[in-house]
Amino acid sequence: MPFDLDRTTHRFTPTADGLLEEVVADAPEDAEQVRLIREHLTHEAERFRKGEYDDPAAIHGTAMPGLRQLATGAEHVDITYSERPDGAALRFRTADATLMDALHRWGAAQTSDHGEHAEH
Repeated sequence: MPFDLDRTTHRFTPTADGLLEEVVADAPEDAEQVRLIREHLTHEAERFRKGEYDDPAAIHGTAMPGLRQLATGAEHVDITYSERPDGAALRFRTADATLMDALHRWGAAQTSDHGEHAEH
């Protein structure tokens, strides 16, 4: 990841229709971390929309829960990027119950794998 994990926090919040991923700078005035977070999530949104989940697979492993379903069902997941004053967010939405479950499992695995750099 291009930003400093020790200066940022990940949040993966399950929602009724998918998942909210937020990455924020621990110090909101840290303009460099905010910029790097935004660049990374913009790039990830573009890749995820195409079913390209190579980055999470490289970091967390190809057996990560939900990853295969998200990659093959990408056309059924709407991904919206938004900026926050302290970073950025990706909102994943789907009407497909299998993909919703995959998003929830993937978010939980991300939270677990990021350890102290993530909040539940």
